[in-house]
Amino acid sequence: MCGIAGIYSYAGALSYDFPELLKFFSQSLAIRGPDADGIWVSKGKVAAMIHRRLSILDVDPRADQPMRSADGRFVLVFNGEIYNYAELRAELEQRGRTFATTSDTEVLLQMYIEYGTAMLKRLRGMYAFAVWDEVERKLVLARDPFGIKPLYYGSRDGHFYFASQVRAMRGIPGIDLRAEPAGHVGFLVWGSVPEPYTLYRGILCLPSGSLLTVTNGRVSAPVRFAAPAQEFSSFDDAERPKSEDESYQRLHEALKESVRMHLIADVPVSLFLSAGIDSGMISGLAAESHDGLEGLTLGFDRMKGTAADETQLAAQVAKQYGIRHYPRYIGQETFLGHRQRLLEQMDQPTIDGVNTYFVSLLARERGYKVALSGLGGDELFGGYPSFQQVPELVHRLRTWARFPRFGAWLRAITAPVLGKFTSPKYASLMEYGGSWGGAYLLRRGLFMPWEAAAIVGREMAQEGWEELASIREMNGLVASINDRRLQADGDFLRVSALEMHYYMRTQLLRDADWAGMAHSVEIRVPMVDMVLLRQIAALRASQFRPRKPQVANALRTPLPEEIIRRPKTGFVVPVRDWIQSGAEEAPSRGLRHWALYIYRYFQEFTASEPFTHVEA
Repeated sequence: MCGIAGIYSYAGALSYDFPELLKFFSQSLAIRGPDADGIWVSKGKVAAMIHRRLSILDVDPRADQPMRSADGRFVLVFNGEIYNYAELRAELEQRGRTFATTSDTEVLLQMYIEYGTAMLKRLRGMYAFAVWDEVERKLVLARDPFGIKPLYYGSRDGHFYFASQVRAMRGIPGIDLRAEPAGHVGFLVWGSVPEPYTLYRGILCLPSGSLLTVTNGRVSAPVRFAAPAQEFSSFDDAERPKSEDESYQRLHEALKESVRMHLIADVPVSLFLSAGIDSGMISGLAAESHDGLEGLTLGFDRMKGTAADETQLAAQVAKQYGIRHYPRYIGQETFLGHRQRLLEQMDQPTIDGVNTYFVSLLARERGYKVALSGLGGDELFGGYPSFQQVPELVHRLRTWARFPRFGAWLRAITAPVLGKFTSPKYASLMEYGGSWGGAYLLRRGLFMPWEAAAIVGREMAQEGWEELASIREMNGLVASINDRRLQADGDFLRVSALEMHYYMRTQLLRDADWAGMAHSVEIRVPMVDMVLLRQIAALRASQFRPRKPQVANALRTPLPEEIIRRPKTGFVVPVRDWIQSGAEEAPSRGLRHWALYIYRYFQEFTASEPFTHVEA
């Protein structure tokens, strides 16, 4: 895990203080890579690459970045991990290539030299990287299929910039920091800022599974090379399991392999252990092949001894699998002491990620740079209520999808009344409930699109919602899942695709990145893996489709029954309450009020001057 940044001045030399800008980039990303920093500048100051390193694989300084090819033609900066780097390295060695390090960074560089961007489909891991070609004067950016690692970019006056965080991009002189309506409205509707937007017009997020090229004064549009939903049908009929036993065996092997690969590191790896099925499965699978692991559990003193206290059940899981267990209770004083720093580290506004911030703090205090999380299991195996609620809405209200104007008219009449007694979403049932995208909006939406006008103004609300085109895009995603072999599992896969492409990608994964990096901790997610998705594709098209909690049976040693029976829990209330208490204008309880609190903070931040210095 690292921080990367760079500049390509394709229209001539930079017109402002070049060394100071590079220094700013490096300082702004320091918390992402406290172990080493490097800056490379091309001849004539045409291009520059900046890297901050968190050393995990090949901790020797020889693996520091920016990394140059032996002939000096190519320069790479890379954030993430390539888990199949050992196999790729062996292949490259057979083709005559030699290596000076044992790092995955050098494998990535050599893969690009050997295969160009065609190598992207062969990478297993999480990554955001940039490669500079000194001969062709070409810059290539790429980001992993799920978007586990972030990457932002922008351009002005013939200069192209990129960085791992918005806060770094915001410090570029002259960058367009006017409000981006789609970013502001997107946060209010979804609780996070959807790709490819940020809060600023001049700063964009490179979409997940995309690459972008800058050459000859031209910045290409991002080109998609991979998307999770495309993998649902990536199997041959002969690959379908012929029995339930075979299905469970193959599921176990696929999950265990992913966990094993995500444990690869030259530093100790910890486990985030809650009272949920997913983290319990990760712990059980990890214990099958590794000894000496430690599970870290966050508890809240206000909940100690109650049904919401996860530490006791987590202790049962740790005992079941022979894992050391380290629980820690957090109180209000600790939360309030971190409130300002937590908001500063968010980078983009989000209503979640607070728990991850504090369990990452626990990992850092225990001396860990790496932790495994169960994130992604709910999207993969159907752990959310949305897997039942969204299809039910679609099928019951499908007829009303033919009359969108009537639904909007009905909402306009009923919303003022319903909003006084219940959720405003009920006013939009007829307006949105009959389509997959609309039903998902009702399930996951924070504020309805028509509510945003009262917060940001009618003009911005309308412009932002039209630019997002959320419902149209979601309906298009669902329509792409049309393989006849998947018909029996169609509703499940449609919701799975929506959850992966939206909630998981633009909120959970982004939160895991900033919250972990706030403490220089790399969070790895074995359930968010393209190879794993391909391996279970055929299982989902059979009569032995893996589901939660039945999927827990894939473990050699089953989870405690209390874990399997425990209902799904969401945002922990004390976190929200404690973060908000003590504020000059403490909002009332509720997720929507928490969102407005976050939004007000970022509005003030957006209106302030760009960073002149950053402290890690």
